[in-house]
Amino acid sequence: MGCNKKALGALIGSVFMAGATQVLAGSSASMMANTCAGCHGTNGQSAGPASPNLAGVSESYFNDSMKAFKEGTRPATIMDRIAKGYSDEQIETMATFFAGQPVHKAMVPHDAAKAKAGAETYDKSCAKCHDEGGSLPGDDAGILAGQWLPWLEYSMADFKAGNREMPKKMAKQVEKLSDAEIEAVLHYFASQK
Repeated sequence: MGCNKKALGALIGSVFMAGATQVLAGSSASMMANTCAGCHGTNGQSAGPASPNLAGVSESYFNDSMKAFKEGTRPATIMDRIAKGYSDEQIETMATFFAGQPVHKAMVPHDAAKAKAGAETYDKSCAKCHDEGGSLPGDDAGILAGQWLPWLEYSMADFKAGNREMPKKMAKQVEKLSDAEIEAVLHYFASQK
């Protein structure tokens, strides 16, 4: 009888431990994501101009971005140092968390005339990779719709300067565009709600 009580106690204890582990795993995802809130906002909804929204971004885009920051292949003011502090598993956990959030489009100040002109340029040059106005997380090109205009401008400047590798398809399109057309497209993305 004493052996059965021990076995029953061990079984009950393991059930509680398994449940506690699942609770901690769920909490750790949001707790780790909360470390990003200072710049990227609660649940990845950025409130300010130099930090992109992370809410709804695809897992692969988040993972690839963090890996590039960690390896120093993507320019950053601070993310390169921050990314080095996370294990690959922690990055994957945060990626899953942010991908599970609804896409957030900020109310971004923009020039309406430039946004209108940018819509035409978007249709002919950008729509194949940045579907639905740049709002689809599943295209793994990053969510551009409703992102802060300064962040969009900084990102494009990094691409054009060669500080960040531009995908070949994108490079072919960007080469064809004037600076004014690029600026208009960025206003178009910023204008998306």
